[in-house]
Amino acid sequence: MIKTIKSGKFHYWPQLFFVVAVFSSMIACACSKEGTEERKKPGSHQIDDGIFIPTAGNTWIVNQYKKSSHLITDDGVRNWGDARDTIRTFFHTTQTGFLDIGLRIKSSSGASKLKIELQDKHQEIEIEESDEFQNVYVGNFNVESIGYQEINLCGISSNGKDFGEISHVIIAGEAAPASVKFVKDDFYWGRRGPSVHLGYEIPEEAGDVEYFYNEITVPRGNDVIGSYFMANGFSHGYFGIQVNSETERRVLFSVWSPYSTDNPDDIPEDKRIVLLEKGEGVNVGEFGNEGSGGQSYKKFMWETGKTYGFLLKGVPYGSESTVYKAWFFDPDAGEWALIASFKRPETNTHLKGLYSFLENFITDAGVLKRKGHYSNQWVINGSGEWYEITKATFTADATARKEARLDYGGGVENGKFYLKNCGFFDGNTTIGTALSRVETGEHPEINFDQLPSENN
Repeated sequence: MIKTIKSGKFHYWPQLFFVVAVFSSMIACACSKEGTEERKKPGSHQIDDGIFIPTAGNTWIVNQYKKSSHLITDDGVRNWGDARDTIRTFFHTTQTGFLDIGLRIKSSSGASKLKIELQDKHQEIEIEESDEFQNVYVGNFNVESIGYQEINLCGISSNGKDFGEISHVIIAGEAAPASVKFVKDDFYWGRRGPSVHLGYEIPEEAGDVEYFYNEITVPRGNDVIGSYFMANGFSHGYFGIQVNSETERRVLFSVWSPYSTDNPDDIPEDKRIVLLEKGEGVNVGEFGNEGSGGQSYKKFMWETGKTYGFLLKGVPYGSESTVYKAWFFDPDAGEWALIASFKRPETNTHLKGLYSFLENFITDAGVLKRKGHYSNQWVINGSGEWYEITKATFTADATARKEARLDYGGGVENGKFYLKNCGFFDGNTTIGTALSRVETGEHPEINFDQLPSENN
């Protein structure tokens, strides 16, 4: 079913037709060497027993990542007919050595010719027309470094409408032990990539916390579409900045309802989040899919390299509800802006469970790396006393914990906490790592009496 066009570095052993007894020891040595080569380069007969990596969860169109959702479906690569599109499949290995590569492919519209690349070697193959999926052996490659590997598929020519449907990339050999990591299920979450968090340690002497202050700086080049740099997370919601498209960015503040559902329409009236006030230009509505509740956002084209301030207030309101209020500081304007104030029923608490996170919310953008700096964290109690937060614990979501994706990290640099994720980089951070930054001892100057709507 397949014809090799370029054989690369394959070795072939000549068949021996007669044996002279005096050279028997030499022949035995040659046979031993041949067996070693076969173990290193198992060949096409090993592909059927190899590791099948589903393209549905591990493959992107690298030069046009936004096309990925159109060409890569839940069943794998489909409708791939543009030779300008490179299909790239990612997997992570902890071993170097020989690697046999194959494809599970169907080319029902006509024969095609493909080029497969791994590190510094490539192989060209012809795929015959077939209405059934077949396991096709591509060739033998050498993995010279551990970590994330990238297998590129390029279309050369086709007699049909596309280059074929590809459900899996198959690997076998020394560099493909059982420890190979890739997205095996939950493709939606796997393609989004791992979410990463900082769980802050509140000083015990602070007591009941009424305010939480934090800052975010996004380094140049890290304002990737689909990013949510969340600054002020708490036990009932979150507050931060997003990149929604090339032309739209938002400041987002949301509070979950105490009623557990992914459909906001199902929330009983007495368990709904109540809007008390909102700032100028702020949109307010409801959200669902990851719990439900009240959501507010302001379209604001924040910029990389600039440090933005986030102030959150949470205090009991009577005995059966809590009011949460959020303000955003723009350094160019030099003033605070009210985002919104929400009342949450069946709640009676000050601020708790303070954290930050970084996530990607657009699946096609899970192939792009992003990073954010989180700095100058403070809490203020009811007596107006400031306490600096200098300790945090790094954690990550289920996608990271089950090792479907290993491109996640966090730490401290230049006196600031940082989080990074996606993009298939190597060198992740151990989940549960304790982090500590140096104290500054200087809290921001905030005139609480002049905060927008604070006295209303």
